[in-house]
Amino acid sequence: MPELSYLSHIELDETGLPAPSPEVEHERRIAIFDLLEENAFGLPDQEGKTIPEGPYRLYLAIRDRRLVFNVRTEDDKPAAEFHLSLSPLRQVIRDYFQICESYFDAVKTMPPARIEAIDMGRRGIHDEGSLQLQERLDGKIIMDKLTARRLFTLVCVLHFKG
Repeated sequence: MPELSYLSHIELDETGLPAPSPEVEHERRIAIFDLLEENAFGLPDQEGKTIPEGPYRLYLAIRDRRLVFNVRTEDDKPAAEFHLSLSPLRQVIRDYFQICESYFDAVKTMPPARIEAIDMGRRGIHDEGSLQLQERLDGKIIMDKLTARRLFTLVCVLHFKG
């Protein structure tokens, strides 16, 4: 496995998407901030191809119901681009939004023990989604678990329907 580099810039293309709720916008800002503070991200060696070294710039978008990872070099030259079907991730994204909604509602009215139980479920679904994302990107992008978790949050934000 090649030594991992990192992401130095992340941009979401939210063209044509509804405005996110304050909670979703907050999650987006935190995920981007945390990703830029600490991440491990790289492109695997491809037979017969020279892979540009990082750090990388990542542009995420949804086009034609496909998730687009546009990876560029620090000087904004193309490094790789991947288009993934969202279908395999739809259920875990739906589950994640449902439990997040329960969590945000619970924070307003529930006792701490109930909030903690919902948050544990939320983390479990988040872990499941990040693992699925890593599996879908296997052979295309290499990243650590924490980077995958934060990228899953950004995929959810892009998938948000309002």
